[in-house]
Parts: sequence; C-alpha cells; structure tokens
Amino acid sequence: MSDGTVVVWDESLLAYDLGEHPLDPVRVELTMALAREYGILDRPGVRMVAPAPADDAALTRVHSPEYLAAVRAAPNDPFFAGFGLGTSDNPVFDGMHDSSALIAGASLAAAEAVWRGDARRAVNVAGGLHHAMPDRAAGFCVYNDPAVAIARLLDSGAERIAYVDIDVHHGDGVQHIFYDDPRVLTISLHETPLALFPGTGFPDETGGPGADGSAVNLPLPPGTGDAGWHRGFAAVVPSVLRAFRPQLLVTQCGADAHRLDPLADLRLSVDGQRAAYLALRDLADELCDGRWVAFGGGGYALVEVVPRAWTHLLAIVTGEPVKPAKLTPARWRKLAESRRPGREVPLRMTDDADPAYEPWQPGGEPDAVDRAIMATRKAVFPLHGLDPHDPRD
Repeated sequence: MSDGTVVVWDESLLAYDLGEHPLDPVRVELTMALAREYGILDRPGVRMVAPAPADDAALTRVHSPEYLAAVRAAPNDPFFAGFGLGTSDNPVFDGMHDSSALIAGASLAAAEAVWRGDARRAVNVAGGLHHAMPDRAAGFCVYNDPAVAIARLLDSGAERIAYVDIDVHHGDGVQHIFYDDPRVLTISLHETPLALFPGTGFPDETGGPGADGSAVNLPLPPGTGDAGWHRGFAAVVPSVLRAFRPQLLVTQCGADAHRLDPLADLRLSVDGQRAAYLALRDLADELCDGRWVAFGGGGYALVEVVPRAWTHLLAIVTGEPVKPAKLTPARWRKLAESRRPGREVPLRMTDDADPAYEPWQPGGEPDAVDRAIMATRKAVFPLHGLDPHDPRD
C-alpha cells in the first residue's frame, strides 16, 4: 500500500451550484485556494486526481432509476414537481445530473484509491451530500455520494466499513441506505433532532433486522461546545469502532457545528473541529492501518469558517497539521474579500479556543451532554458486547 494521499479535485466540481442558496460552492473554492497557498496540495506523496462522473450503474446501487430520470428531466421542465426537487431546499438547476454525478464520481475515486492501495488516505471536500435518499433529494443533496462510495467498497469486497458523520445534521441518508446491512457501521454526532433538520438520529435508531448495532446516534443539545462535543465523541466513537474492527474509515466532515454557522446551534470552534479531524486520523491509524476516506459536507459560514476548517482537514489527511496560530495568507484574504465583499475574513487559522475536555464518567450530577451520552451508550453498547456504565468501554 502506498503511504500517499489522493486529493480528488477539479474546478468543475464547483458546478454543483444551487443559486441563491446556503450551500454555496464558494466555500469549496476558498478551501482549495487556502490549502494551495499553504502548499498543502504540493506536499510529497500528495497526488491530485481529477474525477470522472459516476455512471448510472454506480448511482443506481443507491438511487432508483426513476429518480435518476427525474434528476435529468427536471431542468428541462418548468413545471416539474416531485422526488424532493423544485423546493427551496433542493431547487432545480441547469446541469443538475452532471454536476451531482461528478461529485459522486469524485467520492468514488477517493474510495477506490484507498481500497486498491494506491493511497492510504483520500479526500473529496466537495462531497459529503449525506441527506439524499434512494428516490428523492433532501437537505441540499441530490445524489448521496458517501453512500455511492460505500456501495462500491462493498462491491469490491469490503466486509466492514465504518462511516463517521460529524456534520451538525444527522447523516440520515447514509444511515437509511445501509440500515439493514451489518457490513456498514454508521455513526453520527449531530444536534438533537428535536431542534434541527432532518428530525432523525435518536439513540434508539440502532440498525435494522440482522444489523443490530450498525447505527449509532449521539444527538447533542443546542449550545454544545468543544468540551461537550469531544466528551461525547470520546465516550462513544472509539469504543464502538474498536468493537466493530473496520477495514476502512469513511468520514463526513461537515463544518456546520461551528458556533458561527447560521443554520444550527452547536458551538464548536475551528480549533475543536481541527481536534476532531486529528481524533479521526488517530482512529484510522489505530484500527484501519491508516485507511481513511474523508468528505466535506455542510457548512454555511462560507468565508469565516469552512475554508479554515477544511484546510485543517486537508493538512491532516495529507500529513503535517497546520499550526492553529498560523496567519492566513494575504493573497487568500484578498480573494475571499473579492468573492464575498463585506464578510469578515479571518486573519488566523484559530479561534483561540482550547478544545480540551474532561472525560465522561458515569454518576455524579450529569448535564445535558452527559445524559445524551448515557442514552446512546445504553441503546447501542450492549449490542456490541460493551458495558454502557463502564468508562473503560
């Protein structure tokens, strides 16, 4: 296996453009520009790969043929309705099939590179469209590229794939698609569905018949910051992953759990997000011989947060992390100002936050995060032979 990293990228991935909409491709453009300014994309062992569109055979492993036909037809029909398309969340746009298939193809290329051994890690920051369902668009997502990539891994012989979703929204589409498949473990940390779209992701969603324990959900209360989020992550994710023993780790790294994100109410910092990526890297190294496929996802603080968060992700996936106190390059700041005049362009790669946390312990006076942790552990830990009350598990 190569120790290198594949970064799947081409500017044509920016064509997934919903118009006047929160999911703005400028966040991906600015991410790649910032990573390029730091020299991250030119590091030894980094190979840039241009994607090809996913073909119908790959897409119909996850989506129905009727849905693909609708995605193709919708831009040509001003009266089109149905399949979740033509809504404020999922507006119809020109080239919708082609741009969506290209993102899915980019995620396929990342997954295949790692599975074949061409690289130990791979990343597609334009991917992570985790809400799309087999027969409908949802939550800004047309085709579910993480699920398409996971399906390809299964078809290639993978027997245990772990998917960890740290977007602020529940990874409902990926969970739904693999809910009955014991070969795929889906773990999602998200803001409680009582307060946020899509309204799913409760602790008692633990997998379908024959796949008990294959879905793990940690819904966190609004206002959860770095310390609470990382306490929850450490209390749930490593134990379940170790019990499952994945061959490869797939992650959706949405940046919308940040405190500046306009669509949700968790309170992470960029420093906390950076620490999450480091934790995922360490788990991939421990459990999967380093095999890690990372995708982007949500994130709607387009200038202030997403480019910094995902540049940290790209740096960690490709090797040496970027130091938090590092100044953002002047040329990048000028580009960001030109793309979004009037937005506050960050001067450094840090929010000056400390992501340290106190490890979870049972008993005492639990706060809302502790209660969420306990609910998740009680629901799923016994299904993996783990003791929900033992902090060593």
